[in-house]
Amino acid sequence: MRIAVTGSSGYVGTSLLRRLAWADWVEAVLAVDLRLPHCVYPDTVTFARRDVRDGLDDLFREFEPDAVVHLAFVLEPGRDEKSIRDVNLGGTTNALAATAAAGAKHFLYFGSTTIYGPHPDNPRWLTEDSPPRPLPGFQYAVDKLGSEELISRFASENPDISVGILRGCPVMGPNARNFISRAFAKPLLIGLRGYDPPMQFLHEDDLVDLLEKGLRDRLSGVYNVAGEGVVRWSEMARMLGRSVVTLPASLLYALASATWSLRLQSDAPAAGLAFIQHRWTASTEKIKRELALASPTRPLRPGPHMPSAWQDGVPAPPGERGRAARNN
Repeated sequence: MRIAVTGSSGYVGTSLLRRLAWADWVEAVLAVDLRLPHCVYPDTVTFARRDVRDGLDDLFREFEPDAVVHLAFVLEPGRDEKSIRDVNLGGTTNALAATAAAGAKHFLYFGSTTIYGPHPDNPRWLTEDSPPRPLPGFQYAVDKLGSEELISRFASENPDISVGILRGCPVMGPNARNFISRAFAKPLLIGLRGYDPPMQFLHEDDLVDLLEKGLRDRLSGVYNVAGEGVVRWSEMARMLGRSVVTLPASLLYALASATWSLRLQSDAPAAGLAFIQHRWTASTEKIKRELALASPTRPLRPGPHMPSAWQDGVPAPPGERGRAARNN
């Protein structure tokens, strides 16, 4: 199989490339990103330095992929919303156009369960049929939904191309870099007084397993993906040896809004606090049932999985990073 991967130098893209580069069922991989790759790959991998906003038709036509994995997306919150949207939505538009232009037969996208939004009236489990309600002001989720809408329209207009979407919860692991993993890298976590929602996480290795299976099975449709079980914000802090300071919601929202506006912090706008205030847990029954997976992802609970598979994937607090690096 010939596979094109956009966003190949991100943490998910890098993990996927490491898997595909040496897989005997993969003939060749086209890795597309603005950033150079983080490691050396065999000759089966060709790297193309390209901004997804600039179009991909020529690259894809020359490479002739059988499948396209679209991972290029801005993960970090930013204040230049237009530029970020150009990458997120413009990049998705260009990846879809290039997929059709090159005659590829499969398009696989990594979406996000953040599109459901953390809301006080959410059901216990959000299914793929639950209405998406991304938080206004949280651009990552808004643009993830916008990309899905573009992909859905593309699928309707191109019935000969299989289109699959894996809606994932926050990814954790040695290479993960997202708004949740950044929070866990701090020695002190902030909580909202009176709120301690259950949360879901997905290990990066499990995500790569699912992407690989999606490619091999030519996955079509929309599927929620998450680790087994849930863990509360306070539990996760204890498991990682972090302290939690809780503040009244009104105060914390005001502080987050002010510090974001004054550029005193760049972690996230105030809207992101809702993710540690209200439940937004997604059901994974569909992918288990339709892909015949008994247990697609490892559990996130205290026990044998936690130290090796999860805790080592969270950066140590600033004062402990030297020791952690030596131990690794």
